[in-house]
Amino acid sequence: REELRQSGHYIASNALECVNAATTIRVRSGKVSITDGPFAETKEQLGGFYLIEARDLNDAIRVASKMPPARLGAIEVRPIKEFESLATVQGSIKIARGA
Repeated sequence: REELRQSGHYIASNALECVNAATTIRVRSGKVSITDGPFAETKEQLGGFYLIEARDLNDAIRVASKMPPARLGAIEVRPIKEFESLATVQGSIKIARGA
């Protein structure tokens, strides 16, 4: 984790998009394997996550393939879920109610 922080890619945590937006990365014998979709076996489960800054999916895959969990299990890459700000939602409710 410290290497990720020092690289400038680590940010924080957030909600994830649904599983059909996922890309799974595995590294075996130095070879990167990429699968569209979430983890393949139902016995696997998401145990935690990193939120990183990446230019695009290819950049995210490059960063993820260097993390130790890719060599031991799998890393699932997903975009973060975008939410409207609470102020925008509250403003919309007031307008809808005629406030």
